[in-house]
Amino acid sequence: MKYNFNEIEAKWQKYWAENQTFKAENQSEKPKYYVLDMFPYPSGAGLHVGHPLGYIASDIYARYKRHQGFNVLHPQGYDSFGLPAEQYAIQTGQHPAITTKDNISTYRRQLDQIGFSFDWSREVRTSDPSYYKWTQWIFIQLFNSWYNNDTDKAEDISTLEKLFSSEGNSNVNAVCDDSIESFSAEDWNDFSSEKQQKILLQYRLTYLAETEVNWCPALGTVLANDEIVNGVSERGGHPVIRKKMTQWSMRISAYAERLLQGLNKIDWTDSLKESQRNWIGKSVGASVSFNVNNHDAVIDVFTTRPDTIFGVSFMTLAPEHELVSKITTPEQKEEVDTYIKATAKRSERDRMADVKTISGAFTGAYAEHPFSKEPIPIWIGDYVLAGYGTGAVMSVPCGDERDYAFANHFNIPIPNIFEGVDISEEAFSDKEKTIFANSDFLNGLNYKKATKRAIYELEQIGQGEGKTNYRLRDAVFSRQRYWGEPFPVYYVNGLPQMIEAEHLPIKLPEVEKYLPTETGEPPLGNATVWAWDTAKNEVVSNDLIDNETIHPLELNTMPGWAGSSYYFMRYMDPDNQNEIASKEAMDYWQDVDLYIGGSEHATGHLLYSRFWQKFLFDKGVVPYDEYAKKLINQGMILGTSAFAYRLDLGSFGFDGKGEDIKDQMYKFNVFVSSELLNRLKDSVEEKVEFTNKVRTKLASINLDKGRLVNVNIDLKRVHAIHADVSFVNSSNELDVKAFRNWREEYKAAIFIGEKGEIIEEGNDVYKVGRDVEKMSKSKYNVVNPDDIVADYGADSLRLYEMFLGPLEQYKPWNTAGITGVHSFLKKLWKLYADDNGLKVTDAAPTKDNLKTLHKTIKKVQEDIENFSFNTSVSTFMIATNELTAQKCTSKDILEPLLILISPYAPHIAEELWSQLGNTTSISTAAFPEFDASHLVESSKNYPISFNGKMRFTMELPLDMSKDAIEEAVLANEKTQEQLAGRTPKKVIVVPGKIVNIVG
Repeated sequence: MKYNFNEIEAKWQKYWAENQTFKAENQSEKPKYYVLDMFPYPSGAGLHVGHPLGYIASDIYARYKRHQGFNVLHPQGYDSFGLPAEQYAIQTGQHPAITTKDNISTYRRQLDQIGFSFDWSREVRTSDPSYYKWTQWIFIQLFNSWYNNDTDKAEDISTLEKLFSSEGNSNVNAVCDDSIESFSAEDWNDFSSEKQQKILLQYRLTYLAETEVNWCPALGTVLANDEIVNGVSERGGHPVIRKKMTQWSMRISAYAERLLQGLNKIDWTDSLKESQRNWIGKSVGASVSFNVNNHDAVIDVFTTRPDTIFGVSFMTLAPEHELVSKITTPEQKEEVDTYIKATAKRSERDRMADVKTISGAFTGAYAEHPFSKEPIPIWIGDYVLAGYGTGAVMSVPCGDERDYAFANHFNIPIPNIFEGVDISEEAFSDKEKTIFANSDFLNGLNYKKATKRAIYELEQIGQGEGKTNYRLRDAVFSRQRYWGEPFPVYYVNGLPQMIEAEHLPIKLPEVEKYLPTETGEPPLGNATVWAWDTAKNEVVSNDLIDNETIHPLELNTMPGWAGSSYYFMRYMDPDNQNEIASKEAMDYWQDVDLYIGGSEHATGHLLYSRFWQKFLFDKGVVPYDEYAKKLINQGMILGTSAFAYRLDLGSFGFDGKGEDIKDQMYKFNVFVSSELLNRLKDSVEEKVEFTNKVRTKLASINLDKGRLVNVNIDLKRVHAIHADVSFVNSSNELDVKAFRNWREEYKAAIFIGEKGEIIEEGNDVYKVGRDVEKMSKSKYNVVNPDDIVADYGADSLRLYEMFLGPLEQYKPWNTAGITGVHSFLKKLWKLYADDNGLKVTDAAPTKDNLKTLHKTIKKVQEDIENFSFNTSVSTFMIATNELTAQKCTSKDILEPLLILISPYAPHIAEELWSQLGNTTSISTAAFPEFDASHLVESSKNYPISFNGKMRFTMELPLDMSKDAIEEAVLANEKTQEQLAGRTPKKVIVVPGKIVNIVG
């Protein structure tokens, strides 16, 4: 009976699919357990071997919990809206729905062949209208809600309207826009409907506002902060600028404190919690108002150090601050405008991270100090962000390093307000050691007393108050894209109206182009059928908009995080057409018990989804305000990249007649083998020979009307070019022909091999350099799981990915290493079967058999509970080796061993389980119970020594008395041989340790 892994795995994958082996029921007498993976975006590249790491871990745990008797929900789906599919549509004209469907087919095939125990009957796709119907529904609920600070929860907007109509807004304690105008109940009732709607927009949890956004002209859309890397778009590397646009926003800031406190009751990784705490950024201080001289304007700032108020020597506004254009003097306008234009090209993240660059511009305006009444110059600087606090800071250079550097750079005075402190070289920021001087009524006070006094005095003059601030900003929710959820919004006289829930979903219309319109509108502006008929409650042609009941629909779409903020809830009841999920389903599944996914989502998906969960909890939709009890961040499988080293030719001449040779530069790519390159660095003689050889070769290249001459070869300037790892063999030798054919610019490249020879057919080899980095298609270092499964099987892949190291760590992939676990599986198979068939018998297990089994049960259970999957694989190998050495054939041992292994290697386990006569899936078998008695030693193998030298061993019961041990040892034949008739002088017995006969 052969171990034909390809046939076995195909057989059991088909069995699981046909029998819906892993389908979970929404009601069961079993206890529930919900295991969730972060669902994938189905890219065209398919999976590489790094992607399944977290899925394998969650699958092991899901299978383990089934063995323990739990009703396990382990679903999977696709985060299928997104920019990559849209960009592909722009390039090819193919509808994103088509490419997304094709990509999902590839992902599904790959996931199935790895043997995951997903309940595919619950699959969701965020781009499916039956799914995004509920994204639209949640948006409507947010629009129709406000946050009541008195009850500390979201409430229906109707309760706010009732308050306005009965008592106005002066006593309403809500999270809302800044600068809300006060009105009475009488005023409210006299307001027009349009004015009431505009006021309510200032309170709603999703609202329209003019916001500073990250605009990417090349992609034609707004990008979130986490979609920008080093100042350019993550997708395509395009420049990003700051721009003001009217956008939908989510009032996540209302939940800042609850999001912060909620971290204390969930078992998430400390690093992830810290990321969210920092992103929320709670700080306690004061709000201070500065009047602007010669203007009817006030600059409000938030500061954590109101005690340093007398150290303010200038103010700094964010370049985007709304007051900048109003207060800048004519003399300074050109300088300020130039600076603002330059700043718009830098993302907020770049500005926050860049602590070295000092830049700014003086507005020419001055503010008035609230106490001293001295004029304070107002500057702008890009280290101040419009999106944080009020977009303005009171700059105290003597107490802040960045303010100190700014003041020094622009020769702004730095007054010293600290007693006994030298600030001639740097700012002083140790608040615990601070005693104030030159600070009027704060003189002689320490930090704590000065803070309280400063706030009190500010309140007395009406120019400040104590305040808690959060770094967390409201989330921009609009995207100028096609491939995203349409908003359920139409406009009447420019004011947003919600489409009634019973008319959802509002489906994406067909468009001719996926780019913005010629007038700059989002891609939905290209739709010809994209207007809402309030009489018929349906989408109709734009040509009808002049009719009284026809109104334009929203042209933006929702961001990628919308659909991923509640998908875990939809899995509970995915076919429900009337609710996100029924109350019965939610009451049964409640929340996620184990969530596994990447830490890169800490301040994106994982924060936004917690926000939506808390909102839906306030609305009575979900039973808990946190959706995942435990979260584990899996590490990353790294790829081993291959590099070809291209020489920088430096300067060169051309002996032709001024002919432009730029279009022939591809002929001058010279690649040097990695080990030769290392030698050249140390050998002057070899370097000279090499240089001459390359020059001669380059000079021989036929160019149009001339040749290359006087080439300067600089070995210190070598460019490492990624080579596709598929072109490289196990000896790091590059397939030069494949590399040349790979790209047009390399078709005539010169390769110099290990021997220093210019490579022709078979005369030398070119060796690449190697380095470990993120596995990525862009680095050409991905390994396709299809190839691994074909060559070694899915069980080998699963075991190897776990064997690489602890789940949370980064670990490099090495295909050669998989042979070890594959050999283990073949050895495991031989424990059960040989060429003559099954070897397993009903023989009673030996004591050693039981000991091996039960120590394996104990270790594997501990490992799974602690997510130490890598050590389990080692344990299986040890157990198999021991049982092989023991020649174990006992079914009582080998059958439970299969259950232990089945979460890790389910296919081989199912096959052998079936061969043992079982007619149901091994996934339904109970996890073996550990019996500690089999690990308790009942006897001791005593070393028997004569005059201190060990001669033989005797196995005796551990509970044997000292006298009985002595008697048994003296009676032994081997003892009599050693004594040869002599009577020993003394017998030393240490029970449980040694016996020494002194003769």
